[in-house]
Amino acid sequence: MFSPLPGRPALLPALTALLCAAGLVALPASAPAHAAGRTTLTVAHSGAQFSSIQSAIDAVPDGSATAYTISIAAGTYDEYLTVPAGKLHLTLTGASGNPADVRIDGARYNGLAKPGGGTYGTEGSATVHVKANDFTAEHLTFRNLFSRLANPSVTGTQAVAVAMEGDRQTYLDCVFYGHQDTLLSWNSTSTATLRQYVRGGEVEGDVDFIFGNGTLVVDRSHIKVLADDGFTSGYLAAPATHAANTHGILLTGDTVTSTFAAGRLYLGRAWKPSDDAVPQMVVRETALPAAIRAEGPWTGISGATWAPGRYGEYQNTGPGATVDSARPQLSAADAAASTAAAYLAGGDNWNPVQ
Repeated sequence: MFSPLPGRPALLPALTALLCAAGLVALPASAPAHAAGRTTLTVAHSGAQFSSIQSAIDAVPDGSATAYTISIAAGTYDEYLTVPAGKLHLTLTGASGNPADVRIDGARYNGLAKPGGGTYGTEGSATVHVKANDFTAEHLTFRNLFSRLANPSVTGTQAVAVAMEGDRQTYLDCVFYGHQDTLLSWNSTSTATLRQYVRGGEVEGDVDFIFGNGTLVVDRSHIKVLADDGFTSGYLAAPATHAANTHGILLTGDTVTSTFAAGRLYLGRAWKPSDDAVPQMVVRETALPAAIRAEGPWTGISGATWAPGRYGEYQNTGPGATVDSARPQLSAADAAASTAAAYLAGGDNWNPVQ
């Protein structure tokens, strides 16, 4: 950042801004751009301030009161990213506005050996791990390219594209690609508040690929259930909501597509990784394909059972939107309390819904 001249705090920035606006000067590639109190850093394979996304993230000051945007040029970035908890008010954005242009790729999986011993585990397999609050991602594709079909001897095949471990996180027009366990919302304690909002774009996977114990809303997105990696059944989600939390996973206004055969796709299965987990999930106003099981679309993992009072559907459409005794439907009153805004409001009335 520039240091103002003594006694003239606004002169140099103001003069520079005027000259830039007139097209008479340009900021050098090494200088951050500023707009409305926000600092922008640029990433590209060449010609930008940073050649890797992680180096740009690392350059953001911890606990900064200034919001930062990292603008990422088109390309494929083979990186494992961590956004530490101290990187507040950070936005990662694809510079072109098209998520297909900027791909962040990894291929770790749960059972992969780590340098120094042990394995990565499910959370550690993530291509991108976001621990910071007040984080936004726009117009990006996040991929975990591990394939169990191509690695038949591998155990621990969970392979996360994005692990979301922070509050008030927003993902707009992004693509999340993986197979088993693509998108994880996770906190290690029931006292942590964790809310994440995904709007638009696509979430792709095959088994439990929208999962975790946080409050996660997927709104007006394309949920694409893949059937090309050796599984014979698919599962949209695996909620593991803490008992103390009213809201878990909400799919609202989405379109679900799948090439699985009719009756081979579950809405979700209860996951109880801890004794205090009472999973919760709602699917509402979503177009469901014929692949959805007409009876019994809810199930559990490793003996866990789903509780009717914590699951529900409301005004879904399409050939997979059968209504029967095994598919609890929300009342109008319950539906009014199960909107994206209601799930995300919390104690601070956060409302990223557009």
